[in-house]
Amino acid sequence: MMIKEIKVKSVLNKLKVQDDWFLVDYSVNPFMGCALNCVYCYIHGSKYGGEDTTTFQVKVNAPEVLYRQLKKRARRREYGFIGLGSSTDPYPPLEKDLQITRELLKIIYRFKFPVNVTTKSTLILRDLELLRKIDEKAILPPKLGNKLRHGVIVSFSFSTVDPVLAGIFEPGASTVEERLETMQKFKDEGFLVGANLMPILPFLSDSEEELDKMIKQMKDHGAEFILVGGMTLFGDKPSDCKVRYLDVLKEHFPELVPKLKNCSGILLHLLGLISINWLY
Repeated sequence: MMIKEIKVKSVLNKLKVQDDWFLVDYSVNPFMGCALNCVYCYIHGSKYGGEDTTTFQVKVNAPEVLYRQLKKRARRREYGFIGLGSSTDPYPPLEKDLQITRELLKIIYRFKFPVNVTTKSTLILRDLELLRKIDEKAILPPKLGNKLRHGVIVSFSFSTVDPVLAGIFEPGASTVEERLETMQKFKDEGFLVGANLMPILPFLSDSEEELDKMIKQMKDHGAEFILVGGMTLFGDKPSDCKVRYLDVLKEHFPELVPKLKNCSGILLHLLGLISINWLY
């Protein structure tokens, strides 16, 4: 994968309303595209990832831009959770050397904003102590201040707990076992942790038996909340997520292709299935 350095004018996106699922008011993505290269990812072919799936774009000036933007928000006391990793995993392998995400977290800590980090990578362990500082010092928004006791939410993403399926559909992610162990580690360290079962794989990990297995695994490894969501597939270009996903199905599970094609347009299998238990 080629790496391209880009400069941006803005890195902090303000949501119109607070996200009901993730409790975030802002989002920050240090990269464009995602080096984990999950087959089903909706950013493939979208404005968030573009059509070129071979190039990974690094927002090299993201820290200085975020500094300016958060300084203004903090001055106005416009505090709210920042979602880190909404359209790209903030901990791709290159982050080990780049440390863009780490620099962003330092700025988030400086201005005392709370953060919700979503990842499939064990590299987040590197920033555990920094996240602990944010957890202790963050100023919560008024609507959550009397309910939530944490300034950091750590969310680990899974589409399956089957290691073979994960290897096929999430080739760049940490293994299922590694993610579960990392989630348990953060729980043991006192963080609010949970699991995003997103997306559930249609006809592969969406049976009642598989869902029960996944939810039990998450609970056994410290998850205090679980969000379950369906898959979004679209596009007809080779780089689009629908084509990429169908190509992988043809190779590994050809019998499922006709079933999936019967789902027209945007596929939202299991739409609305959500199990959530926020422990305030």
